[in-house]
Formats: sequence, structure tokens, C-alpha cells
Amino acid sequence: MPPKDKLNRLEELKSKLFNKNYKTEIKHRDTFSPLRKKEVMDSWQIEEETGPNFGEKFFMKTSRFKKFFISSMVFFLLAVGYAAFVFFIGGNTVSNDNIEISIVGNNFTAGGEELPLVVGITNKNNTALDLVDLIIQYPKGSDTLSASEMTERRQSLGTIPSGAIHNENINLVLFGEQGSVRPIKVSIEYRVAGSNAIFVKEKTYDVRINSTPINLSVEAPSTISPNQDVTLKIKVSLNATKPASKILVKVDYPVGFSFVKGTPAPAFGSNVWDLGDMAPGAEREISVSGKMIDVFDGEEKTFNISSGSQSPTSKSTIGVVFNSIKHTIAVSKPFIAATLFVNGVYQKEYASDAKTDIHGEIRYVNNLDTTVNDVTIEAKLSGNALNQRTVSANQGYYDSAKNTIVWDKHSDRELKEVNPGDSGSVSFSFSPKSLFSEAGLLSNPSINIEVNISGAQATEGFAGSEIRNSSSANIRIISDVGLSAKALHYSGPFTNTGSIPPKVETPTTYTIVWTLSNTANNISSAKVASSLPAWVSFVGTTSPATESLAYNSRNRELVWNVDRIPKGTGITASPRSVSFQVSLTPSLSQVGSYPVLINEAVLTGHDDFANVNVQVEKDDLDTNIMPSNDPAFPLNGGLVDK
Repeated sequence: MPPKDKLNRLEELKSKLFNKNYKTEIKHRDTFSPLRKKEVMDSWQIEEETGPNFGEKFFMKTSRFKKFFISSMVFFLLAVGYAAFVFFIGGNTVSNDNIEISIVGNNFTAGGEELPLVVGITNKNNTALDLVDLIIQYPKGSDTLSASEMTERRQSLGTIPSGAIHNENINLVLFGEQGSVRPIKVSIEYRVAGSNAIFVKEKTYDVRINSTPINLSVEAPSTISPNQDVTLKIKVSLNATKPASKILVKVDYPVGFSFVKGTPAPAFGSNVWDLGDMAPGAEREISVSGKMIDVFDGEEKTFNISSGSQSPTSKSTIGVVFNSIKHTIAVSKPFIAATLFVNGVYQKEYASDAKTDIHGEIRYVNNLDTTVNDVTIEAKLSGNALNQRTVSANQGYYDSAKNTIVWDKHSDRELKEVNPGDSGSVSFSFSPKSLFSEAGLLSNPSINIEVNISGAQATEGFAGSEIRNSSSANIRIISDVGLSAKALHYSGPFTNTGSIPPKVETPTTYTIVWTLSNTANNISSAKVASSLPAWVSFVGTTSPATESLAYNSRNRELVWNVDRIPKGTGITASPRSVSFQVSLTPSLSQVGSYPVLINEAVLTGHDDFANVNVQVEKDDLDTNIMPSNDPAFPLNGGLVDK
């Protein structure tokens, strides 16, 4: 009822109560309600307090949502329990425990040979296994067991009835090192009636490799000194009963190893060799030479050598690894070290020209904590560029018959006893041969130096033991490249114009000739560069026309792109030359002088044998032409006249 209506009713009631004329209406009832009697107890009793039970309390305090959630969970647990009962205990259920996988075969096999196995599957369940797939997984090669390098074979077996046994014959080919274990994983995937789920049963079977299809062995030092040369001799032989095709050998080098050469040369990069097809019992040998640089005492460097068949997708990749071995070399400080310096520099490879004397210094130090007695140092010299007549040794004896310089306690007293930590040095020098002589032209001239140091280590209570160490260096002689430049007027391939001597503000043309020669080594990427002064212009004619001569008018630069200068050019073979014309217009300020026709010329290139860049410079040319170059040119014909 609205509040306004309530107020009106109250006011109406008040007016009736306080109105003298209002008469109360009296109504009579014919019946009364029945009287209820209570049973009264005749004694006092203790009444136990009762309240709602736990269930009533729980449901009184729990919200409707919680009640719904709890009811759902109870229903879910009951459903799961029923499903588990039906699956594992019911008469139409399947359990993995009732499936057996047996593998019958040899636990040993030869690598690369077929391994026959019999896989048996027994179904002890009360129901059949449907859509059964047999899956065999085993290592593809010998170097890894990662999933990406596993071979997988899948075969459909159909349905295996309840209580049935299904046997399957399989043949595998395994690879690995002799004595290694190859795991074979056998599994089945299956379904059961009334379910789309896929169930899996697995078993692993280990097979030991008792021989490999390819035998690998390596001969290499077990310890080396820092910056020492390293040679690995790898032997490969086919141990299978059948021929093998497209066999590759790969060597993974450790950090710090610098590859120098391989015999035979690698087929791909610097570490993959193609051995081709191999017959049973065939053998191959590979020699790898290099240097261990930037390594320190105590380090270990491991070479990984693997062999197998060529990948069908990449000729430089091993598709299936038949065998792999490792060889570890420990880096240790030598007991007694001998370090060779050439012209004050320590390195293994040097380059020097034929006109420079070679100075060698051998520095030695005793790294032991005991004394080394009777130290002997030998330096053996060899190479086609060695001039034996120029060899001299400070405090040493040069044996020309053996090309060996020897220092010992008889020539140097300090070598009689070298205490722990003591050091010293010996020195020698020689000159290279001329690269061209009556004997002919030296090809790939070089000089090798091999240093050996030995001594006796004195140990208390024992006989002295001999200790040794070695060092070496190779010196390659740089080819003697020649560049000649001359100016002509009356000679050469062109007819020149203008007056001789040249006159002020009157053009006179000249011919410039560049000629190249080379002795011992091939030169590549060669070019000759020069420029013209402001009073000289490039005419544009070149001879021979096949030569690549370019003129840049913006910077007035001339470049002759020679490219390759073979050894013997200009000596045992024809010289290489180019001629071109320039025009001189003298100024009044140049009267009585010999103006420059072309500025300094610079020849640059790369010596392919010595593996260094070469550079030859030639002075500028002026109008003072020598009669020996141009016989018709008059004396003082180059002075500018008015």
C-alpha cells in the first residue's frame, strides 16, 4: 500500500476514536477454538541440547553454487571409477600388461651387415587389438643417437585377435664403432573397439657391434707444444664383404688448428675427402698437415674423424656414418724449447727477396725444474734458393756436406749445463741465390730451416734421460719483378709531331713505353698506375690495342690492367709492354728546363708462390731523352725553347 493511503487510513481511524457520535459495532461468535492441553511433568529433568547435525550444518552454510560443484565432482569421480572398472576389469577391456613384445635374434652383429630379427607380439587380453602398427627405430649412423638421426620403419599388422601371437621377420643394417651398443626400439600402436584413442606398447633391444664396415685408424702425436706443426696420418680400409660406393672421410678440426695441406688434396673445402668406390679389403691413406696456433699449456685438442657413404642430396656431406673415431692431443710446454726467429720475427712462413740477407736466431730455454746437460742445437738448411757459400754461424760449425750448423758445449760453453729457467741464443746467416743465372731460372725458390735441440736430464739416483724438441721455418723467395719506363720521339710504334726541342705554347707529341719482366714466381692481379702533369695531355692511341690501358680525364690518372705476369716473362719468354702517346705544350715558365712528361709509375701485384703483395716503383720521365733509348734524338733536344 502506498505511504499516502496509509496516512489517510490512520487519520480516518483517529477521527472515529475521538468522535462522540461514532458507535462501535459488536459482533457475536457462535463457537470457540478448542482448548489445547499441555502435559505437565511431575519432576525436573535435564534436557539435552540438540541442534542440526553435520549434514544439516554443511548444507545450511554452503551456497547453492558450492552444492552444485560438489555434486558434479562426486558424479565425475563415480564416472571415472566406473570407466576404469570397465576398462581394466570388465570382460571387454584391454591392458598393456596383457601385451607382450618378444625379440629373438643375435645380440652381436657386424657393422654394415644385415641383422635378422623376429618380433613376436602376444595378445593376452580378452578382446582383439585393432589397426596394429609395428614401429622399428634404430640409429641411422654411428656418430649420434639423436632423434633426427634415427631411422624409422613402420609396418601395418592389421588385427591381432584375443589370445593370438603374431610374429614378424625384420632385417636391419646397423653401423657403429667396434664394441659400441646400438639400441633398437620396438613399439606397437593399436586401437580397441569402441574407442578412438591410440595406445602404445614399447620395448628396447640392444645390439653390440663386433666389427665395422670401415676401419679407421690415425697416427698422430699425443702431445705437442704451442705453435708446433701437426701431421695426422689417417688409414681407411673396407672391412665388409660387399663393395661400398661413394665413400667420404671427414675430419672436424679443433679450434686453434690451421690447415696447411692434405695428401691427397681434399675434395671439398679443407676437411672432406672423396675416396670413391672401395672393394672389400681396399685401403686408403690420407695425410693432414697443419699448425696448432693460439693454444696454451694444459689445453686438449680433439680431432673427430668420420667415414661413410655420400649423401644423395649433398656431395660434400656424409649421409650415413659407418664409423667414427677421435684423437686428442694435449698441449704442453716443451721440456727444453728452441724457438727460431728469422730476421727478428717468429713465424712458420716467411717471404724475402733475393737481394736481402737472411739472419737466423735460435732462442732456447730450460722449462724443467732440473738441470739439462750437454745441450746440442742443430740447424739443417735446405732448398733450391740456398747459397751455401754464404752460410756463416756465430760460435757454431757449418758442415757443408750435410748442410747443417751445429752448436754444442765445445763451441759454446753455456750449452754444457743449462740450469732450470736459464735461456740463451745462437745465431747464423746466409744469402739466397740469384733467381736467374747461367744455370737457368729458379722456379718456386725457397729455403727450409729445421732446428733440433737435445740434452740430457740429470735425475738423482737414475741414469740421465735424453730430451728433445724441434722447430722449423720455411722462407719463400719473392719473385724479382721488373718495370721499365722510357720516353721516345723518333722511335716507337707511333709517328710523333712537333718541334724538337719543344717550343713554348706549341704541342709536341711523345711515345711512352712501359715494359714488364718477371723471374721465378707467377704474379697475379698486376697493374701499373701513373698520372699526367697539367701541361701534358693524353692523345689516346695505344699499342698493342689488346692491352687494357685506361685514362681518367678527371684525375688525369693512367692505369694499365696487366692482370697476370707469368714467371720467366722478359727472361725466358717475350717481355710484356704497352705504348701510348702524350702531347706536351710547354709554358713560358718552362723555358730552359726539361718538363716532366709522365709522373712516377707504380707496379703492384701478388706473388702467388711467396703469398705476398709486390710493388715496384719507377721514377717520372721528362723530355731529357737518352740517346740509348732513342738514337736519333739530339743532345739537349729536350730543353724548352722560346
